[in-house]
Amino acid sequence: MGQSLVKNYMHIVFSTKHREELIHPPYEEKVYAYLGGICKQQNCQPLIVGGYKDHIHILCRLSQNIKLAKLVELVKSHSSKWIKTLDPSLSNFYWQDGYGAFSVNPNEIDVVIRYIKNQYQQHQTKDFKNEYKAFLDKYKVDYDERYIWD
Repeated sequence: MGQSLVKNYMHIVFSTKHREELIHPPYEEKVYAYLGGICKQQNCQPLIVGGYKDHIHILCRLSQNIKLAKLVELVKSHSSKWIKTLDPSLSNFYWQDGYGAFSVNPNEIDVVIRYIKNQYQQHQTKDFKNEYKAFLDKYKVDYDERYIWD
């Protein structure tokens, strides 16, 4: 085979440090666009970036030229520095240390896009902890709850 052909869709989820509710108007759309821009720079085409006051969801096509951990590191480090410049009230902005990343079946892309678009509705009845645990359970990820919230 003369060429490498790859198409991996990733749903990446991470929260603000201590799940502080710091992502809100008038900055939230700018934050989503900035995160998507970092993905584009790494040739990881974002399909949608969204979230809620204390966390982010990114659905992107992962480039074959970057490791997932490196993409998340770049997204979080560059955006954290930038977010701190938006307003003095955000000078202590940080992302949590870890993240979740889940592969998405190409046939389920529309479902995930709708899910991310409807974050405000989702979080009228479910907080981030329960949402995240549901993802871990759905994807059968082994975890120790003592370590996922720091």
